Amino acid sequence: DHTEPGGSALFDSYLEPDRPHAEAFDEMFHRDGRVRSAYRALHDAIAPTAATDLAVRSEALDRAYLDQGITFSLSGQERPFPLDIVPRVIAAAEWSKLQRGIVQRVRALEAFLADIYGDAEIVRDGVLPRRLITSCAHFQRAAAGLNPPNGVRIHVAGIDVVRDEEGTFRVLEDNLRNPSGVSYVMENRRTMARVFPDLFTRQRVRAVGDYSVHLLRALRAAAAPNVADPTVVVLTPGVYNSAYFEHSLLARQMGVELVEGRDLFCRDNAVYMRTTVGEQQVDVIYRRIDDEFLDPLQFNPASVLGIAGVLNAARAGHVVIANAVGNGVGDDKLVYTYVPEMISYYLGEKPLLPNVDTFRCWLPEEKDHVLARLDELVLKPVEGSGGYGIVFGPNASARQLASSRRAIRDDPRGWIAQPVVQLSTVPTKVDDKLVPRHVDLRPFAVNDGEDVFVLPGGLTRVALPKGSLVVNSSQGGGSKDTWVLAATRASDADRELGRRGLATVIPAGSPAAEHGPELTMGQQQQQQQQGRERKTSPEQRFPRTGGEAAC
Repeated sequence: DHTEPGGSALFDSYLEPDRPHAEAFDEMFHRDGRVRSAYRALHDAIAPTAATDLAVRSEALDRAYLDQGITFSLSGQERPFPLDIVPRVIAAAEWSKLQRGIVQRVRALEAFLADIYGDAEIVRDGVLPRRLITSCAHFQRAAAGLNPPNGVRIHVAGIDVVRDEEGTFRVLEDNLRNPSGVSYVMENRRTMARVFPDLFTRQRVRAVGDYSVHLLRALRAAAAPNVADPTVVVLTPGVYNSAYFEHSLLARQMGVELVEGRDLFCRDNAVYMRTTVGEQQVDVIYRRIDDEFLDPLQFNPASVLGIAGVLNAARAGHVVIANAVGNGVGDDKLVYTYVPEMISYYLGEKPLLPNVDTFRCWLPEEKDHVLARLDELVLKPVEGSGGYGIVFGPNASARQLASSRRAIRDDPRGWIAQPVVQLSTVPTKVDDKLVPRHVDLRPFAVNDGEDVFVLPGGLTRVALPKGSLVVNSSQGGGSKDTWVLAATRASDADRELGRRGLATVIPAGSPAAEHGPELTMGQQQQQQQQGRERKTSPEQRFPRTGGEAAC
């Protein structure tokens, strides 16, 4: 390991003792200033770089995103989604442990969804209380008994993880409905490779460009077994949706049609697509529309974004909806606290990735603890997303705390509380220096019914304001390219992880596979409905990205 960061002007005062949240785990530097082994090559490449050169390349990143229309709205202004020039690096051994934990979690949640929309054995056996499920706003009774042909409900999952003060990865929340942000993962990599190509010559970084191949394979595998050549479409709310760029990118890369609800119709419990050569039956719909807007016959009758009768067609086995209707009960923030019990019940295993410690306000004893210590905790609304509605107790005023206590007493089911987790930090360019900023990570998992593929890396979001722990773009956050290093030979650190049983080192020679505005899906789609009533101008049709599921 190298010596302290002070040898480079870019890192001056990087580890100053009085920096905010100084106790956080820094991913590049040990507490004594030595460079961690995974970051050694990156540090050696960046440290000699002049601040002016770094600024020029950073501006090139912003221009590249503006040219592609990858923007988001902040305070009423369209801005490029901030991509920081310093990538985040994850060692092969660390990634191996993280990957196995994500796969385990997806399999347990898959079993949970199949169970509660079936025989509900986990409730009957007393592992979970029935009212936990029935009180969830995203539990869809219309999905009961609706069994996908290959048993997959979670075709795509986004599992948000953070690193605590000890450097341990912990799951912050699960996204099982419409997790967005994978377009940023691919575009971040493509843009970084073009603007900073010399960084990639020093390390073997696993590729992320084949995500669409895995997604298409999973969607085709989801079709009914009697369909030899499935027709797959991507269903988008349209150009007003903040994640439209991602919808169009995935459709283009998979080579399938990007459609809106008005392009599809149901007849005799089958779904058809209107084309220039006539009707074509659709076998799999990768929908980026929330349940509420998907089928006006079953849910919101005012919706013009979905397809009337699509749920009946799915029940008849003539079309598959990916992700499945009703998945929202699996990523409910209160249900999240019971995932360790699900892993034990369905898989007979111990969780490989721990949750963030969480207090459940609907349990009287835990509610009393939260009310007594609210000024030390982070309070989150169960139905919240995008960083909205979160109350940081240590920073809250007496009036805010009093208001929060009333809200908890009025609706205990609607709130959870967690200790303040000092998210890990990674060097981030601010002005002409590199400074520590807090990050989280959203890896994406794709389930084809046989294997769960986890894209190496995922979306790293970074809190750009000094001292901020909120990484969402609506709160001023940005993103980083996430590098998962390909395994070569077992390093000392990797062997140590292996001795502790924390990681499996991939053998040498293994193939190296390679949120825009933070609105809820409902808010985005209500805007989309309103947009239908307005005349579409060329400016309005300019694609913009964003996070459908808390990006």
